This record gives sequence, C-alpha cells and structure tokens, in this order.
Amino acid sequence: MQKSDGMNYAPKGKSAPVVTEGQFVMAAIGLDHGHIYAMCNGLTEAGATLKWVYDHDQKKVQEFCKAYPEVQAAKSEKEILEDPDVRLVAGAAITSKRCDLGLRVLDHGKHYFTDKSPFTTLEQLELARKKTAETGLKWAVYYSERLHVESAVFAGQLIEQGAIGKVVQVLGTGPHRSNVESRPSWFFEKEYYGGILCDIGSHQIEQFLFYSGAKDAKVVHSKVGNYKHHQYPELEDFGDATLIADNGATNYFRVDWLTPDGLSTWGDGRTFILGTDGYIEIRKYVDIARDKTGDHLYLVNQQTEQHFSLNGEVGFPYFGELILDCLNGTENAMTQEHTFKAAELCLIAQRDALYVNTEFELSKI
Repeated sequence: MQKSDGMNYAPKGKSAPVVTEGQFVMAAIGLDHGHIYAMCNGLTEAGATLKWVYDHDQKKVQEFCKAYPEVQAAKSEKEILEDPDVRLVAGAAITSKRCDLGLRVLDHGKHYFTDKSPFTTLEQLELARKKTAETGLKWAVYYSERLHVESAVFAGQLIEQGAIGKVVQVLGTGPHRSNVESRPSWFFEKEYYGGILCDIGSHQIEQFLFYSGAKDAKVVHSKVGNYKHHQYPELEDFGDATLIADNGATNYFRVDWLTPDGLSTWGDGRTFILGTDGYIEIRKYVDIARDKTGDHLYLVNQQTEQHFSLNGEVGFPYFGELILDCLNGTENAMTQEHTFKAAELCLIAQRDALYVNTEFELSKI
C-alpha cells in the first residue's frame, strides 16, 4: 500500500475568520504541487473567499473544484489577473516557474502567496525584491513546516515567552518519502526543482531564522548527494547544511527523500531548539512507535519537563495575519525581508554545496 508522500499534505484547522464573506477575495493559479490545497485551506479558514482557479491541466482543475465546490474554473490566467475583486493569488506552480507567475501577479496589482521554495536562482530572487519594492505588494511564501504545524507554532510562542532563554542552536530534520512512481517528471529535473537544499531545505532555514530571532546568517558548509535513486541522476535525495546567524545562534539541518515504507506517515520531521535555560523538541508528524498523531512538543527548562499534545489546540494564526497584512499594509504574519532572506540562504546553500558521489569523493557542483 502506497503511503502519503507529503506532496498532498493539506492540514485543516479551526475556522478562525478575520474577515467576512467577500471582504478578501483570492484565486488559485498553478496546481503543480499538492500544497496548493493546504494554502487554500489556511486562507479560507481565515475567512478568504476563494473565487477562481486556473491551471493548464484540466484534470487538476476538476479535482480542485471537487475539493472546493464554490470555486469557478477560469478560462485563462488573464481572466483571474484582470478581475478587480481578487486581492491575492495563491500558486503552487513548478518551482522554477513560481517567480514568473509572481511577477505577473504583482504587475496586475495583486498580492502573491507561493509555495516554497519561491525561487530556483538568485537572479529570480532579485527580480522579486525589485518588484515588491516597486509595487508595495506582498510576496508571501508557504513555509509550511513552521506555519502549518501547531507544535511548531507553539514552540515559537514558548520562545517568545522566554521558556528556554536565549536560543543557542536550532537543529532540524526534514525527511520525506520519495514515492517516485507518483511523482511528475519535473520532480527529477534539477532545472525545475532547484535542488534539495533549495527545495525542502528552505523550510529548515526559515524556521532557524524565526526561532533564533536572526535577521541574517552565513552558510558555513553544505553538501548534497544521491544515495539511493541512481536511476534519476539529477535527483538529490540527501542534503545538509550548517549556518551561523548574525546574533551568534547556530544551525544544522538535514533533509532527505529516504523515508522508509515502515513509517506510518510521509516523514518524521523534528526540530530541536537549544536555549540558555532549556530546550524544546518538536515531533511534527508522528511520535514513532507510540502515537501516530503529530504535533507533539517536549519542553525541558529550569522549572519543569513537560510533554504537550497540540493537535487541534493552537491553530494557524499566520493565515489570518497574512490577510490582515494585505488589507492594512502591515507585516505581522512575516516580514518581506525575512521571507526573502530565508529564500536567499537556501539558494546560497544549494549553490555552494559539495556533491557526495557514489564513491564518496567530494567535488564542487
């Protein structure tokens, strides 16, 4: 039996609307990655009105309309971009095409919410930076492994309250199931997916910056390799990196496409946060061999050791904050600087990575 690969991971939370029906109209363009469902879930739960969907693949559109019966299938991308009611476009296009879509969206006076990673090159990032500065519109990114995981949200709240003191190190693991038989062809072509550190590594770098309170960081070392999927020579199934932040916090993360079939979910994602007065462990999607539900958090500090089961307890405040930011011109959900800095660092880690070949010799990519 084929188990979830994470591509169609679409969490649902409590309805927590910040606007009324029709007050914030959105659309979806680009259904190449299943994260589009999670992105739309988060926004509609926060009160957004999903009006349109468009993709060149009509089968994907039909499936999307089944999930969201209220949505209208647009005849073209232009029909959506020229609709004055639409305030934001959400998109999960092929990774290398996400920037071009965003540029078109902002050129039409709308905010853009894209799946991670938002870019595959530093040149794309610079175009986006210039466009947001020119238009004043938002280029938001779905860094789901922090924004759409209740235990990860709660960890941020604990750190803000001073539960573990000053953050010293963030250690992250982001394993994923490959399920190569069900993947689209672009998943295996580096030109399109950008590399493993660019792709799923972006989650890890974003959460490091957030939990540590850093504005910037330096990539000290990174490496990638293909250990198992040799029939797909452009696929990287392993990557890791070490970073040091501008405030002295350090980071190590590992990502891979090596999740074994025996695991009950698509990946045993974990985050360990060390502070001067305690530490936190987040078991995001499963507590292996004990509890198949996710959202477990363990806290140890000078006063206590505690386990929190957070599924359905915290919610996902990012989406409501993003809607209000778009309406009010604020930056409470995530600053544009932070959004782009996380993207920049994952691109640098990917660009500078050493490649581990099958003979375990190091060479520059």
